[in-house]
Amino acid sequence: MTDDQTHGPAGATADAGPPAGGRAREHAAAVERALAALDLDTKVRLLSGQDMWTLPAVPAIGLRSLVMSDGPVGVRGREWSTADPSVALPGPTALAATWDPALARRAGQLLAQEARRKGVHVLLAPTVNLHRSPLGGRHFECYAEDPLLTGMIGAGYVRGVQEGGVGATVKHFVGNDAETERFTVDNRIAARPLRELYLAPFEHLVENARPWAVMTAYNQVNGTTMTEHGALVQGVLRGEWGFDGCNVSDWTAARDTVRALRGGLDVAMPGPRTVYGAPLAEVVRTGEVAESEVDDAVRRVLLLAARTGCLDGVPPAVDPSAVPGGIDSRAVARDLARRGCVLLRNEPVAGARRALPLDGAALRRVAVIGAAAQDARVLGGGSATVFPEAVISPLEGLRAALPEGVEVTYTAGAEARTRVPCARDGFTLSARYLDADGQLLAETAQSDGEVQVLGRFPRGVTGHELHAVELTGSYLPQSGGSHTFAVSGTGQLRLTVGGSVLFDDRCAPESGDPFEAFMRPAERRVTAELTADAPVEITLRFVPEGADLGEGLDGLRFALGHHPPRPAAEARIAAAVRAAEEADVAIVVVATTEEVESEGFDRADLRLPGRQDELVTRVAAANPHTVVVVNAGAPVELPWRGQVPAVLLSWFPGQEAGAALADVLLGDHEPGGRLPTTWPARLTDAPVTTVTPDDGQLHYSEGVFIGYRAWQRSAVAPAYPFGHGLGYTDWEYESLDTTPDSVRVRVRNAGDRPGREVVQIYLAPTADADPEAPGRPERWLAGFAVVEAGPGESAEAEIPLPDRAFAVWDSASAGPAVRADAAQLSGAGDGWRRVKGVYRVEAAHSVEDRRLTAEVTVG
Repeated sequence: MTDDQTHGPAGATADAGPPAGGRAREHAAAVERALAALDLDTKVRLLSGQDMWTLPAVPAIGLRSLVMSDGPVGVRGREWSTADPSVALPGPTALAATWDPALARRAGQLLAQEARRKGVHVLLAPTVNLHRSPLGGRHFECYAEDPLLTGMIGAGYVRGVQEGGVGATVKHFVGNDAETERFTVDNRIAARPLRELYLAPFEHLVENARPWAVMTAYNQVNGTTMTEHGALVQGVLRGEWGFDGCNVSDWTAARDTVRALRGGLDVAMPGPRTVYGAPLAEVVRTGEVAESEVDDAVRRVLLLAARTGCLDGVPPAVDPSAVPGGIDSRAVARDLARRGCVLLRNEPVAGARRALPLDGAALRRVAVIGAAAQDARVLGGGSATVFPEAVISPLEGLRAALPEGVEVTYTAGAEARTRVPCARDGFTLSARYLDADGQLLAETAQSDGEVQVLGRFPRGVTGHELHAVELTGSYLPQSGGSHTFAVSGTGQLRLTVGGSVLFDDRCAPESGDPFEAFMRPAERRVTAELTADAPVEITLRFVPEGADLGEGLDGLRFALGHHPPRPAAEARIAAAVRAAEEADVAIVVVATTEEVESEGFDRADLRLPGRQDELVTRVAAANPHTVVVVNAGAPVELPWRGQVPAVLLSWFPGQEAGAALADVLLGDHEPGGRLPTTWPARLTDAPVTTVTPDDGQLHYSEGVFIGYRAWQRSAVAPAYPFGHGLGYTDWEYESLDTTPDSVRVRVRNAGDRPGREVVQIYLAPTADADPEAPGRPERWLAGFAVVEAGPGESAEAEIPLPDRAFAVWDSASAGPAVRADAAQLSGAGDGWRRVKGVYRVEAAHSVEDRRLTAEVTVG
């Protein structure tokens, strides 16, 4: 990059992606023609899923079945199984850590390509709820603690998906920021934080990316269930922001026919049994609801069909010839993973060069340590789960990338899992679906010991006929001794190994959340003495209880786990220490798993599971050149961080995990990521931790002070602040020019390597700001841009300062009619007010590393 090259905001474009209406007039006319040809029973049928993932077709009007799929990190499709593999991209926190909407857009384009390949028309993503508390179980699936960063990354993602002709569904509207009691919790959120924080990302996406769908959440906000929240859906989302897309319920979230329709819900998923369909037709016929109200919802469903190409006689919103295609999925996954890596710490080793990047040519022996180095943790748990065809582990990636002649040793040291891993190596398995008479309905091959169905059984199987499933096959032990087997599932389980019944009992659910009970059923363990190289026959018979999860969700899940004989935990850590002592560098990979980070439950603490902290401490004492890779989707405590020279955060890095990690560790690519959320040293230091409702209510009593906004008021410093991240070069901030509308920042790469910098702009009110303005944070993110430059080169970033950056939500600034309506239904306020006065404009490397300051006066 040459001197004086200018950059706009990361990912900024002159357009907002494909217009929401696309060919708006043609679509509107086609929708009216189709609507006029429908009778009431057909209309109400279109407002319910016909099964887990699809809406019904109506051939008479040229309407094809519209297919939806979960998709934050990959497109699973209609099958929740390994039968149809999916690309697995890095998790949303990793994507947000790039601070680059252009990369998010590229990810969206790739996922649209995947969706078209799988026959999917609507992707149920992105998730733009905020990181209110580090204990949020679904933290990894959301982007950030800041609404602007969340909105800009989410907008890039939506643009990319919809440029590919696939609808994006922004979720979960709104206040779904924790998992505990998520089906019923009433989140009590005052007007100002609701507008300035939790609604803000949705508003940004609606106005800048124009999504074709929004998903309403399970929870209540201020006493009203979101699937029935007319003030927020009809009043704010559609009325104020002009959203013209389709409103889809979260799965099984719709509860009441009339209230849902009047609250603005268009589609109740899944089907066929929902509050719509026949119950909706009935209330129309009794006169409780006017058919015109049904027509409004049907219009929006038909418009979604038209936009995605599911309605004959009208072209889709995106010309198929203009759809991005031929995208190399592995290359994109690898690029996103390495650009999202955040280098938290990088100190010199023994007074010499910094610990990273490694000099591969100077290495003789590398010790790779940690169970997650071999078993890469690339996904969190829950509905975001996909099944990649292959995953490159950190161990594989490093072995492939290091020069020939470098010896790479591996020891597990300590486990990341608390449950027995799924049976895989040495097993040959299939699943046999049986009726009550023992007749075979279907048989499918299994890549591992987990049998999972959600929404659609294999061909030839129905929930009504199914009685039992047998996971059966053989196992060839590689070592003799005591082997550990584990069974899990809700129902009757019988495990037979080598002709002996090792377990035969009923397993009951341990959670009141049906999704958690489904995804994390109780585990029972047994042992068997086996002989090396002597194959044994294995059968796990499962008779499910509650296979119907409610509202038409036919599903089952059970699993066979297996551990071969292994040394005791202390011996495994001791072996890792010996390996570290004998190596030039020790690379320790620590991780969380889907047992810790998942949809359906919140975290109890921020500690790494098992004895991983002890492992790091002891390895670091044995080898001063210890590099720790943190493989987690959300903050974890790092009590040993001051004892090691380098800490690299890889998040949940997706299928190319090991290849991307090797690129970064060996210096072929700079770790360009910055933290999208604050990392506390200890959970007890975090300003906001409450995720458990009290008597059904969760009070957001902290107001607008979450994340770095709250840390600024704390006497305790975090381990790593919002926006933090190191690279392999140094940057000098040379100049800052500002107006009330924009800033221009000039930076210089002062190092000897090419580099990437995220220029962050914060606003801080001075004492001259309006004294009547409600309490505001010390500073807040107002914009950012990504720049790149070679050694000694300069680059400029021009970053707009939106009017909203100077505004607060103020209930005193609008008329009484608006206030009364909002107070009645949502408790929301009623107007944005631009706060006049003098502001500091700060150009920063992170929220705590501010390099240049200027002042601007807002009148």
